[in-house]
Amino acid sequence: MAAHAEQTERPVFTPEDDGFHFDQLSDRWWETETAWFSFHVPETGLGGWFYNMFRPNIGTVAGGAWVWDSTTDLPWEVPFSVNYTAMRLPPDADLRDIALPNGVTLKVLEPCTSYALGFDDPDRFVAELRFDAVMPPEPLTAVGSTFGSAHHFDQFGRVHGHIVLHGERIEIDCIGMRDRTWGPRPEHRPRQAAYVTGAADGEHAFLAVTNTRPDGDPIAYGFYRRDGRTVSLVEGERRVLRDDVKGWVQEIEIDATDAEGRRLRAVGRPASRIITNRHSFIDSNSLIHWDLDGTDAWGEDQDMWPVHTDSAAQRARRAAR
Repeated sequence: MAAHAEQTERPVFTPEDDGFHFDQLSDRWWETETAWFSFHVPETGLGGWFYNMFRPNIGTVAGGAWVWDSTTDLPWEVPFSVNYTAMRLPPDADLRDIALPNGVTLKVLEPCTSYALGFDDPDRFVAELRFDAVMPPEPLTAVGSTFGSAHHFDQFGRVHGHIVLHGERIEIDCIGMRDRTWGPRPEHRPRQAAYVTGAADGEHAFLAVTNTRPDGDPIAYGFYRRDGRTVSLVEGERRVLRDDVKGWVQEIEIDATDAEGRRLRAVGRPASRIITNRHSFIDSNSLIHWDLDGTDAWGEDQDMWPVHTDSAAQRARRAAR
């Protein structure tokens, strides 16, 4: 097992952190703030994201919304995909109550806890959802993860409400994830990594953020939530069985230990996936059906590759066939 990365002083998420942090950022153009929420329907393998990326020093907001299912993995073929590159960021924007030009609406209902999420494209995708946290925001506690020195928080919550997808109303009731980051994020920053989540319910869940090494994928940061108690992971590994042709995740195993010595064991298979090109990296994001410590659970595996690394791996697979 790999050792946990160096720890930093533990920050605390406050109601002020629901708003923007532009006054804390430098004047470098790549200073970035993000707000991300996920949801899914386990019975059908449908997954969804709301993702917003703000760059205040150049006045832009990117991202939007994605909804995918098991019928395809290409972002231009999934049921819904809106991923803008550089929409204008309103100068008076307040993240606590905002309607963004990429279509996402976000409103804080209870600080650090409850959020109203929306999207309105009447002919294709409408969303009226609410995120209610099942745990306090958990801060990044290791500088060795893909998030580096950026401020970062993760939080599981119950996502409920409904979406209307091409005229079909679909009820949503799941344990989803949200995260928030702010700090430097240049376009050329990515390295190969994974962001892995799973939840049986609000009291039993995990997050593992891994780096990639020739001998495996050690966990750089994460936490284990069991019996309602959230404890940082101190060591662990992500092991992946990949498709011989495409290189996609076919089966995934997380084996880790938290700071109190509790062992996390999760084995999962994708129910659906979407491949996205997010600036200079490829994200093969799978909705995962887990066996989490012997319990049925759902979550995601974001398998992130720098574009050139992914290209080289794909060329090598083709040459070997």
